[in-house]
Amino acid sequence: MSTPELVPGLAGVPAAESSVSFIDGTQGILAYRGHRIEVLAEKSTFEETTWLLWNGVLPTRAQLDAFKQELQPYYALAPELVAALKALPRKGHPMEALQAMVAMLGMVSPACDLKDEASRHDASLRVLAAVPVLVACFERLRRGEELVEPDPSLSIAANFLWCMNGVKPSAIEERILDCALVLHAEHTMNASTFACRVVASTETGAYTAVSGAVGTLYGPLHGGANERVLKQLEEIGGPENAKAWFDAKVAAKAKVMGLGHRVYKTKDPRAHSLQNLARELFESHGSTPLYDTALEIERLAADTFGSRGIWPNVDFFSGIVYQKLGIPTDVFTPIFAIARTAGWLAHWREQMGDNKLFRPGQIYTGVHDAEWKDLDDRG
Repeated sequence: MSTPELVPGLAGVPAAESSVSFIDGTQGILAYRGHRIEVLAEKSTFEETTWLLWNGVLPTRAQLDAFKQELQPYYALAPELVAALKALPRKGHPMEALQAMVAMLGMVSPACDLKDEASRHDASLRVLAAVPVLVACFERLRRGEELVEPDPSLSIAANFLWCMNGVKPSAIEERILDCALVLHAEHTMNASTFACRVVASTETGAYTAVSGAVGTLYGPLHGGANERVLKQLEEIGGPENAKAWFDAKVAAKAKVMGLGHRVYKTKDPRAHSLQNLARELFESHGSTPLYDTALEIERLAADTFGSRGIWPNVDFFSGIVYQKLGIPTDVFTPIFAIARTAGWLAHWREQMGDNKLFRPGQIYTGVHDAEWKDLDDRG
């Protein structure tokens, strides 16, 4: 029998058929349900984008208004969740807290009938509404502050900032975070989405599937990259040091965080939109050395790596934007999770529509017909 060829990391191996999103890495295209990400970033909102991902088409005004109304009752956390949040270790990472709390959300929610579309929709609403509130509440608790009740009249982005800071965000702050959520909402069969679909294929519920996806996103090779970009920019010490730092990295053939992507061979289309957001934010709130440093690194990288298809990815600018909004560094990845919950749930719903249990094969590298020795005879 011939040994099948191993594809490390299953790179490029189709794992499912999906109509949720599309990527062309060579041309730098990302589209949700056929709609280019640049257009969605400019014209859509996170709630509207979520409807699109879940339903396959853009909503009418009445449908979008009804969707927002459906979400409102689920912003308030059950007393059991609040008590559990207060019991969590304050020194734990917010992603660890979020993974635990999403799983617990399933324990305080009605059982989901996976065969019933209305029941699946209700579970999706509960997860989407709760995740940003859970992240914001844990941040307040570890700062030693009282929790802030969600405001059902606010958008998901504004509610998150309100629940975290206790201050209603400005229009530009809400818009920038909302747009960032749109940009991060979905990205085809990435590691966390694949994990979500694998867990879902066992016919577990949305809560467990999303909890598994959160755990996958936590890894620094996936969702944690923007934290490392920010630390890198801080280490450089200012735009005047950028060239010497960059040249040393190139000479050492060391990785520059935020440059390059497993899929894109041109500039990440999300990075274009996020850079525009950053420019708008810094023009209104004042620039920072980190932003100026990032622009200088981007310029140097374009000259050195552009011909090799290595360009800034979405993580290169997102951390700078979040920091300017007053968001702690270790909350960057949870914000990624808030956004990606929309995409995970779109894939969960799609998986439930025609479910097949994931059961990949393997290439065995161990021994055969091993000799048994009695315990006293083993040297």
